[in-house]
Amino acid sequence: MKRVSRSRRRGIRRGQVCWNILAVILSLTVEPSYAQSRKPTAQEVAAIHDCVMKNKDDIDQGERQCLFSLVADRCIGDVGAASNRKLTDCYEIEGSIWDDLLNQNYKRLLDTLDDEQAIKARAMQRAWITYRDTTCQFYWDKIQGTMANHMKAACVTRETARRAMLLDFFIRF
Repeated sequence: MKRVSRSRRRGIRRGQVCWNILAVILSLTVEPSYAQSRKPTAQEVAAIHDCVMKNKDDIDQGERQCLFSLVADRCIGDVGAASNRKLTDCYEIEGSIWDDLLNQNYKRLLDTLDDEQAIKARAMQRAWITYRDTTCQFYWDKIQGTMANHMKAACVTRETARRAMLLDFFIRF
């Protein structure tokens, strides 16, 4: 067996200590990942659907009562202590509920329209999608950085919620 010199052993130990210190520092600075952490619960979906039904005749009131307070805010908890990734994820979780509701309402709306109205509704919806995506992308274009991610996610959720409620309004008239 070959003997390792004392100075060589010290060098190896120093290297191991440096790697251990680096590992600890990195573990403290890296944000935990919340990306796609979960799907909305049945209770969260029901809460938004119930709220929308209660406020179906007043879209502004529906937005004040139903948007963010039932899912995203509860998911986030203490906003001051939440990471940017968690904020983004919570807005995206709620956004998926509104997106499903929007798609349901859009299909229901198309079922009530004649052919000419359906063509116009499709054009209207395509224009709205472009508007939403361009508007919400501007958060990143202007602000950039990790803070822009959750601001963009909140924007997409807010605009989708508004649209879902508007389409429901159109269905009823």
